[in-house]
Amino acid sequence: MSSTSIDSVTLGRRLATEVLEPMKRAFVGKDEIIDLMGVCLVAGENLFLLGPPGTAKSLLVHDLGRRLEGRTFEYLLTRFTEPSELFGPFDIRRLREGDLTVNTEGMLPEASLVFLDELLNANSAILNSLLSALNERVFRRGRETRALPTLMTVGASNRLPEEEALNALFDRFLMRVPCENVPTPRLGEVLDAGWQLDAGGALPPPSLGIEDVRKVHRALHEVDLTTIRQPLIDLVVRLRQAGIPISDRRAVKLQRLIAASALLSGRRNALVSDLWVCRYIWDTVEQQEVLNAVVREVIDRAPANTADHPLARGESAPDPESLARDLSDLAEKWARPDVSADARANLRDRLGLLAGRVQWVKNEQQRSALAERVEKLWKTVGANS
Repeated sequence: MSSTSIDSVTLGRRLATEVLEPMKRAFVGKDEIIDLMGVCLVAGENLFLLGPPGTAKSLLVHDLGRRLEGRTFEYLLTRFTEPSELFGPFDIRRLREGDLTVNTEGMLPEASLVFLDELLNANSAILNSLLSALNERVFRRGRETRALPTLMTVGASNRLPEEEALNALFDRFLMRVPCENVPTPRLGEVLDAGWQLDAGGALPPPSLGIEDVRKVHRALHEVDLTTIRQPLIDLVVRLRQAGIPISDRRAVKLQRLIAASALLSGRRNALVSDLWVCRYIWDTVEQQEVLNAVVREVIDRAPANTADHPLARGESAPDPESLARDLSDLAEKWARPDVSADARANLRDRLGLLAGRVQWVKNEQQRSALAERVEKLWKTVGANS
C-alpha cells in the first residue's frame, strides 16, 4: 500500500468532512446537490442542475471555489453569446505580429470551476469549443491548443434540451439533479441562512486547496473496482432494456464517479453501494423513478456496510445515537495501554469512516456535537500529525 494511496484517501475523506459538510450548514436543503458536486469534483466530471432561477445554483459553485481557493468562472449564456465571451479575445498586439493567440486572463481557460447558467441557450458559434472544453478538457482556437485546468463544470437550466445539437451538449454532463426551491416548512431556515450569507464575512482559513483535490482526482485509478465490475455491467444492461440509453462512453465514465464515491467515503475499494451514482444519469424527468427503483434494488441486494456512502441507501441517514456509541467505544479502546501499533492504525481508519458518516446526520445540532467529538478524537490519536 503506497503512501500516495493513503494520502489521497485521507484527503478524499477530509474533502467530505471539512469542505462539503460546512457547505451543507450554510445552504439549507442542498445536501444532495453538494454531495454530487463533491463526487463530480473528484471524478473530474460535469454536473447539470435543472431548476428555476433563484435556487442558489451559482452561489453553491462560488462557495465551493472560495473554500478551496480555486479560480471560478461564471457566465450567463444567451443565443448571441460569442466564443470570445467565454474563452477570451484574440490578443491584438500579437495579432499585429502575425501570432494568432487568445488572451485568456480571467476567462474560462484559466478556471478550475466553471458555472454556465442557462446552458441550453448555447448557439452553434460556441458549441464546438464548449464540447471540447467539457469532454476533452482542451481549448482550441486558431492554431492554439492547450489543456484546461477545469476540474468540474456545472451547467444550469430550467428546461431540458429539445434540439439535437443541444443533446450533444447535455450529454457532456454525466450527472443531473433537480434544484428546486426549498419546501415551505423550511423557509424560515432559508431566510436565516440567506441573511448570514448576505452578510458575507471571511471564511476560516482553508484546510484544503484545489491542488489537494487534484491529488485526489489523480488517485481515481488507485481505487479497486473489481467488486463492482460485474454488477455495473448487469446494471447497465438492465437499464438499457428498461429504455434508458447508456452509451459505452457513459458506462466507462461511470467508473470515475464510482471511484470518487469510494474515495469520499474513505475507501480504496469500491462497493456495490457506490452504484448509487447511477441514479443521476437520467435524460428525462420520467426516467428518474425508473433509475431510482432499479439502482436501489441492486444496492439493497448487497449487505449494508458502515463504509457505504450515505446517499447509497436513498433517504436513509446515519443514526446519531449509534455513531455516538461507536465514538465512545473507539475512545475507550484507544485509551487502553496495551493497544498495539496495528490496532491503533485500525482505530484511526475506523475514526475516518465514522467522521465521514457524521457529515450526513440530518439534525444540525446532533451533527455539530458529533463533529466536535470527532475533532477531539483526531487530536487525541494524532491523525493530523
